[in-house]
Amino acid sequence: MPITVSIVEDNEQLRTTLARVLNRSEGFRCLSNHGSAEEALKDLPNIKPEVVLMDINLPGINGVECVRQLKQFLPGLQVLMLTVYEDTENIFSALAAGATGYLLKRTKTPELLEAIREVHRGGSPMTTHIARKVTQSFLKAGPSPHPTENLSPREQEVLDCLSQGFLYKEIAEKLGISYETVHTYIRRIYEKLQVRTRTEAVAKFLKR
Repeated sequence: MPITVSIVEDNEQLRTTLARVLNRSEGFRCLSNHGSAEEALKDLPNIKPEVVLMDINLPGINGVECVRQLKQFLPGLQVLMLTVYEDTENIFSALAAGATGYLLKRTKTPELLEAIREVHRGGSPMTTHIARKVTQSFLKAGPSPHPTENLSPREQEVLDCLSQGFLYKEIAEKLGISYETVHTYIRRIYEKLQVRTRTEAVAKFLKR
């Protein structure tokens, strides 16, 4: 079954291009695209895509508020921010609103498609540059008790890679293990740290 995706983006040319890329890529189907948050909020609760690509700078209601309201109607919806904004305020506002990934619009098509797969599987993909900003913010927060002491050395290696912004496929290549094994390690990490997202896991890792 293809991953169903909707797009919320006010740039019509980009919106059309993204829809075309998705529909031409194996394993994906673009269900709808919307030029405003208001339109998305009206239509998406009925369309019910699995993943939404969301811009931040929209006319009227912005993308962050759109995410917050959409999650009330569709709590299981996975939202991947696709934006030009790189500042920590927008990043954390989006994640706090319920977004599960954050990419920059300059992300190349293969990386975008892999990020959609990852967010659909329950991961939290972030552009490496964005992950580094998140990491730096958590480091400034200071130390806390040892939340990762129950992780195995291999699990800590995987989590270290996550903190650097690596995608699951890249972690598998770096550590010389299969993609499925990476996914198993990450599921165990989430269980041991009692977290649900990559951002929460990285936060605990960096406060160790």
